[in-house]
Amino acid sequence: MTDNRTLTSRYPHLKQDFAASLVVFLVAVPLCVGVSVASGAPAELGLVTGIVGGLVTGLMRGSSLQVSGPAAGMTVLVYEAVQEFGLPVLGVIVLASGAIQIAMGLLRLGRYFRAISVSVVEGMLAGIGLVIIAGQLYPAMAAKAPDSGLDKIAELPATLVDSFGDTGALSSLAVAAGTIAVLLLWKHAPEKVRTVPGPLAAVGLATLAVFALDMPVATVEVQGLLGSVQPPPLSAFGELAGIGLLGTVVAFTLIASAESLFSAAAVDRLHTGPRTEYNKELIAQGTGNMVCGALGALPMTAVIVRSAANVQAGARTKASRVLHGAWLLLFAALLPDVLAYIPIPALAGILIHAGAKLIPVRSLGSLWREHRGEAVVLAVTAVSIVAVSMFEGVLIGLALAVAKSAWEASHVKLDVVDKGTGPIEARLTGNATFLRLPKILDSLESLPQDRPVRLDLSGLHHVDHACRMAMDNWAARHSTAGTDPVKLVTAA
Repeated sequence: MTDNRTLTSRYPHLKQDFAASLVVFLVAVPLCVGVSVASGAPAELGLVTGIVGGLVTGLMRGSSLQVSGPAAGMTVLVYEAVQEFGLPVLGVIVLASGAIQIAMGLLRLGRYFRAISVSVVEGMLAGIGLVIIAGQLYPAMAAKAPDSGLDKIAELPATLVDSFGDTGALSSLAVAAGTIAVLLLWKHAPEKVRTVPGPLAAVGLATLAVFALDMPVATVEVQGLLGSVQPPPLSAFGELAGIGLLGTVVAFTLIASAESLFSAAAVDRLHTGPRTEYNKELIAQGTGNMVCGALGALPMTAVIVRSAANVQAGARTKASRVLHGAWLLLFAALLPDVLAYIPIPALAGILIHAGAKLIPVRSLGSLWREHRGEAVVLAVTAVSIVAVSMFEGVLIGLALAVAKSAWEASHVKLDVVDKGTGPIEARLTGNATFLRLPKILDSLESLPQDRPVRLDLSGLHHVDHACRMAMDNWAARHSTAGTDPVKLVTAA
């Protein structure tokens, strides 16, 4: 009794955290495996990343309730890296990305990720979602997905038509469709039934159906936990000298960091506990990624699905996410053969559903009506990711967002008051930059040349060099002979 009281006094929220950890564990298993298989890596590596996310990142300071592990948002980038550089080099990429994240945290750069345009982040997630959906429809039909995003979309109709004449493809498609249906309808199930997380229920029911009906459907290949963990060889570190690999490291770092810190902001809105310390969270994510890289596992980010499940299950401290990592370790060590029964199309269905949730369909209409420029940035970022690649798509989105902000910041207005007699009163307000110089000059040159002009510049917040020179030149040559020269009035 005394021991129980001592334990309760030291860990007053242990009961809530223990229950929440089991819920997060059950949500994490199918997602870890699904992300890993979709990334072109052994299924066990996703579990390794989840274990590190719980036992390493989970113990560190930053965000107390968000849960880290392999994320659907990184699937496209990881798959491209595995295809281009190979699985042994993936560990080097993840390790280097983790080191950069730690450096950014120590330099207190974490808060600057909050300055990234929300439209770019939502466009990034939407583009990832589209590529995930297009890519996972192929394993859902027992087919091999093309490499590029555009080819994935372009070849879908023909692949779908071919699947109707193939019993195996139809069986696989039925399993994927059933999995998605369970995920969509699970929220309408009785409350007692919903104590089982939707992803686990969907995969479990699909596995039972395939086994009971003896369906000709591919299942997960199992190598065993120790067989899958392959630390990168020393020779793989030589690849860091290549420009292509360094670009991939930068992409991993920026996208994983942005996804983690935006997830932290979202999780903070779900609870009233301690707020996220962004720089410490970046260090925690970097430490976890360095460990994952050393083990040859997948990169980690904070995952909003698991984090939200953690909060909603009543977690109060970081003990819940640490315990969830312990349950993942026990599962991977004691029951790895269970993975071999999981149907590949069921995992495809899980990821198709996750990809669809990354696309902000509901908010896009209102965004277009209220902030059309932001909607354009979002759409261009998403389309660029599908058409080109993840890294280039995000860069295009960032460049467009900066150009949009510069254009809006250069807003300038000219008010003209002409009383018929005396000088014409003209007043410029806003920000006079070279982006709006043609508009400014057109307006000024339309003023009568045979009347005195008084141009008031005191309402301008900013005048760049190009605009000031252009206005001085206009003032010098505007007035005709015999007319008083233009008078420029600046702020005192």
